[in-house]
Amino acid sequence: MSQALVDLRAEQLHLPKTSRWCKLAPVFGGLGIAGLLTALLLAGQTTLQHFLFSYLTAYLYWLSLALGGLFFVLLHFLIRANWSVSVRRMAENVTATLPLLALLALPLLLGARHIFPWAQGVVSDPVVQGKAAYLNLPFFYLRGGLYFAIWLGLAHFFYRWSLKQDRSEDAELKEHLTGQMTRFAPLGMVLYGLSQTFASFDWVMSLDPRWFSTMVGVTFFSGSVVAIMAFLAFMAAALHLSGQLRDVITLEHHHDLGKLLIGFVLFWAYIAFSQYLVYWYANIPEETSWYRHRLVGSWQVLSIVLAVGHFGVPLFFLMSRHIKRRPMALLVGAAWMLALHYIDIYWQVMPTIHRHGVHFTLLDLATFVGIGGLFLAVFFWLLRRFPLVPVGDPRLAESVAHENF
Repeated sequence: MSQALVDLRAEQLHLPKTSRWCKLAPVFGGLGIAGLLTALLLAGQTTLQHFLFSYLTAYLYWLSLALGGLFFVLLHFLIRANWSVSVRRMAENVTATLPLLALLALPLLLGARHIFPWAQGVVSDPVVQGKAAYLNLPFFYLRGGLYFAIWLGLAHFFYRWSLKQDRSEDAELKEHLTGQMTRFAPLGMVLYGLSQTFASFDWVMSLDPRWFSTMVGVTFFSGSVVAIMAFLAFMAAALHLSGQLRDVITLEHHHDLGKLLIGFVLFWAYIAFSQYLVYWYANIPEETSWYRHRLVGSWQVLSIVLAVGHFGVPLFFLMSRHIKRRPMALLVGAAWMLALHYIDIYWQVMPTIHRHGVHFTLLDLATFVGIGGLFLAVFFWLLRRFPLVPVGDPRLAESVAHENF
């Protein structure tokens, strides 16, 4: 192990108590509480359905980040990556917000009858009736509980094992824990893929129960991965610019995060266009109705903004090697993608209730700030509580020395 790494380990790689980063947890916590209280006040001025749809949009955005973090951790161990050890702890901290998100899902479960048409009593549509064996509230609640049981279980075990490595001085135990996480990653990835796909069917596709697509799961997945890559790139660049972890998360790691970000942007575009092309070519009314609402009026404008902003702009901005190796430029690109990811989620959910055009309100902003503030409060609390990188991982030295060729 290099002397530089020994020196870093001696410092425990914690945020200094005087750092402004340590002040962000209570700040975001206060914003989150204020946002949710504001949303509740604004809910009295609108319908319960509008409130729940605004809440669902914000919730899916932050949930997608947490699930993206879980995917990153699982992928890291699945492919036995070395370079990503330095940035893995940030992904683990994102994943550790899942218990909070499980709690914040309660309003959606309690208000399911006001969100999903199939849950609103007797349904006369024969197409929807044919799906009644799957689309019914008892089974819906059971599936939701199973999804969170899988996600929370995976997050708990991988995070616990990672922290156990940090606390241990036994080299053999550290290697054993790495092997244990590596062996469990394939099963974890299978469970993640199945649960995330069916959750997408339940919480996105069933908003319009007449419509169906086998690509909804991978569409939501691709957006989730774009979001987590953007978040990790943003945080790595922000920490670098503030003087933190410059010797651990190097320009080589920024470069790789940028490559993954642009790679999954292209994957998102491929999936989004492939789904549209299949329906456009077949031109079957039951299948094209979902797109028809999104290609009229101001929804059409937002569709163009999403296509250009989520694909065209990052394609030309993030493709450059020089951009990916400049923390400030990468930070700007990552922030852009995080903003466009919200538009993507909004575009998938809100046309269900606002068929005639975009109708963004203060309630949408309040729910986003409310859930996001609590999410970021937990993230930054964990960031200051534990080492910024998994200091007990035997492969950390290799990660620090990583170079692109």
